[in-house]
Formats: sequence, C-alpha cells, structure tokens
Amino acid sequence: MRVTATYQGSVDGQPVFAEPKTARSRREVHLSALAVAALRRHRRAQLEERLRAANLWEDHDLVFTNERGRPLDGNNFRQRAFGQLLEKAGLPHIRFHDLRHTAATLLMAQGVPVKVASEMLGHADITTTLRTYSHVLPGMQQQAAAAMDRLFLRGLAVK
Repeated sequence: MRVTATYQGSVDGQPVFAEPKTARSRREVHLSALAVAALRRHRRAQLEERLRAANLWEDHDLVFTNERGRPLDGNNFRQRAFGQLLEKAGLPHIRFHDLRHTAATLLMAQGVPVKVASEMLGHADITTTLRTYSHVLPGMQQQAAAAMDRLFLRGLAVK
C-alpha cells in the first residue's frame, strides 16, 4: 500500500488532498496476506457500488469511499459505522485513532523491530515510536529477561 496524500476536507463541495506532512509520511507499507484478501473483497464490493451509482460516481482513486466515490466523512464514520463495526467484531469501544496504537503495540509484542514499526506508522524517527509505545504490553519485560536467560544459559552449556 502506498500513502501518497492526505484528505484535508472539502472546499466548495470538492475534496481537497495534500501531500503528507513529512517525507516519512509518504511511504509504502507492506500488508499482511489477510489484509490484502480483505482489501480485494472490499474492492469487489466497491466496484459493485460504482456500477449502482453509475454517472454519480466520483473517481478520486480512494480505497474507502462513500456510496458515490467521495471521501468518507470522518465524523460521520466514527459516530455511525465505527462503533457498530467494533460491536459486530466483539471488540470494546475505542477511539478510531486507537487502532494505530493497537497495531503498533501488537507489532512490537510480536518482536517486530521498533524501526520497522516506526516506518509502517510513518513516524519521522523511532524516538516518536518509542516515546508513544514504550509501555507496550504487560509481560514484555519478563520476555526480555527470559531471552537474556536463554542467551546466557546457551553460552554456559557450550563450555
């Protein structure tokens, strides 16, 4: 996936897009196979919506749109659809932006290097990522201590 622009809102009814705020924000993010499959299903559904909308469809080359191809209204999405999606998935109610925090935390909990997570998030440098996600998850320090034990115990077993 390539992040190439940010949606700024509408002016005189027309969507306005701008360059992302930093060079790191303009990035390529490798997606998981599950994400790619979900996006392909979404694309098929979107093509059907596009056919239904016919000449009312506005093509802005967006992944997520309303039923006419226009950018989603963030407030409307958060207030109406997001909560329902969380409920349907059996998840607690969280802020939309918390999805970013969740993704970063889960990546680091799986041992993904902070540098890689930072690049995926589009942070200017890893200090932003570390500052924001240094708490990570309970048990991570125990995992680190166990890793040190494995390292040193392996070294003792060789002698």
